[in-house]
This record gives sequence, structure tokens and C-alpha cells, in this order.
Amino acid sequence: MNIAAKKVLRISIPLLLAVFFGWYTFSKLPVEDILPYFKSANYGWISLGMLCGFLSHLSRAYRWKYQLEPLNYSVKFPNSIMAVFITYLANYGIPRSGEVLRAAVLTNYEGVPFEKAFGTIVAERVADFLILLFIVATTLVLQFDFIFAILEKSFQPKKLIIAGLLAILLFAFLIVYLRRSKTKLALKLKKFVKGLMEGVLSIFKMKHKWKFIFHTVFIWTMYLLMFYFTTFAVEDLNGISIGALLIGFIAGSFTIAATNGGIFVYPLAIAAAFSLFSIPENPSIAFGWIMWSSQTLMIIILGSLSFLLLPIYNKIK
Repeated sequence: MNIAAKKVLRISIPLLLAVFFGWYTFSKLPVEDILPYFKSANYGWISLGMLCGFLSHLSRAYRWKYQLEPLNYSVKFPNSIMAVFITYLANYGIPRSGEVLRAAVLTNYEGVPFEKAFGTIVAERVADFLILLFIVATTLVLQFDFIFAILEKSFQPKKLIIAGLLAILLFAFLIVYLRRSKTKLALKLKKFVKGLMEGVLSIFKMKHKWKFIFHTVFIWTMYLLMFYFTTFAVEDLNGISIGALLIGFIAGSFTIAATNGGIFVYPLAIAAAFSLFSIPENPSIAFGWIMWSSQTLMIIILGSLSFLLLPIYNKIK
């Protein structure tokens, strides 16, 4: 398969999946059943949820500077903010493409080597993943039966073991290849991996480790509050249990990470999570759409403005 065909597949497959889940969602629940919830929704709570999301993005942009300091780079905060919003906007098109664009922004406008910038992004994703694992562990303690049933149904132990062994073998082969080979490709890979590891390890060299940890906790606290506050916008969800909130939040988080920003899939994941607690389907899916739409609207507006203002701001500077 040539490079052009691979690019087409990378773009078309996520879009086709989005179309499929969109069709499935609307065939499962007609639009006329969702619209009344939008009309009766409390937009004060929705706005508060959007504010929490906005603060989390600002904190993420500010946290980045603590990772870049050990690499002897000091970036302008506006560039960091715009890079973050560009990341989220790009991920709606091709999953994880935003991280590449985010690193490219620093390379183009701040002179940070791409592999080092990308390494810091990988490092922060590791930190975020650890926080998510903590939330999952807390939820597992509170709602063990529900979480265990979901994991048992979704994952097959044999397949996970085989995939893990293959990953280990591939990793071992890559290490041997990089150590012994003197080809141009190997040398380039060594340089890239070295810069990548330098960026990842920057988290351990930071002078302000506790500030980094504070922002990491703050970001995920805002995510949780964003989800929690928005539930008050739908009257039928008032008084929802903490277990349902946490499981719904986790389900939504994984769909956003695994797809194009959770497009069409997010409401279904929320409804599936809430159904474990016998919460009716219509308000659950309506809440999923309200939650996803409000945050997506913010990302589209601020991400588009970032694309436009980034070259203008740096030209002026």
C-alpha cells in the first residue's frame, strides 16, 4: 500500500466511523426526542461547565512551561494557549493529529526541536493517564461490581496477553536495531528517540514539580466539575449518584481519547454507562449531546481563532 492510500485511509476511516455512529445514534433515538431537553435545559449550568473546561485548557497551556524549562526553552503563554486549542480542534478531524500540530507550533514559532516538544506532550499524557487511572481505581472501589462487569465484557485476557507479548518483541527488536545499525534511518531514529526521551524525562528534572502536579490535579478536577455541573442542566438527572457520575465520566473520557473527540460516540457511551444505574435512555443521551456540544462549540470557536491569530500574533512579536 502506497503512502497516498495510507493517508486516505487515516482520514476516511475515522470519518466513516463518525458517520456510522451518527446514523446509529439518530436511528436509535430520533432528534425530536432530544430537542425538548435542549429547550428546557438550564444554560446557566451549561455555561458553568464550559467555564470549567476553559480553565482546564488554560491550566494545561500554563503547565507546559514547567516541562520546557529543563530543556532551556521559555515559550510565550499565548502561543502555548493557541497550540492547545489547535490540538483539540485538529483531533476532531484525525485522532491524535493535534499532538503533532501542537509540537509543530513550538517548532515553528518558538524554535523548540520537534522531537523534544513532542516528548513533553507524551510526558504530560502519561501524567494525565495516571490521574485517569486513579479516578478509575477510585470508581472501582466505589462501584466494583459495575466496573468489573464492563471490563470482563469488553476485554479478553488471551488477546491482551498475545498483544502484550508482540509489543515486547517489537520493542526488543527496535532496541537491537538502533544499537547495531549505522544506516541513515537508524541514526535519524536514534536522534528522534533521544530527543523524545529528553522531553519525556523533563518531568523528573523540573524545578517546579509540585506546581506541575497541582496543575495536573486542577485540570482533572475541572474535567470532573465540568461533567458534574452540566448534569444539573437536565432536570431528569438531578440527584444522580456519584457512582453513575464517575462511570459516565470515565466512559466519556475513553471515547474522546479513542475517536475524533467523541463525535457521535460520546452520547452513546454516556447512555450505556447511565443505563447500569437504571437511568432512562432519553435524558442520558440528551445529556451526552448537551455535554459534548457545549464543549465542542467552545473548541471550534477558540481553535479556529487560534489558527487565524497564531501567525498574526507571532508576526507582530
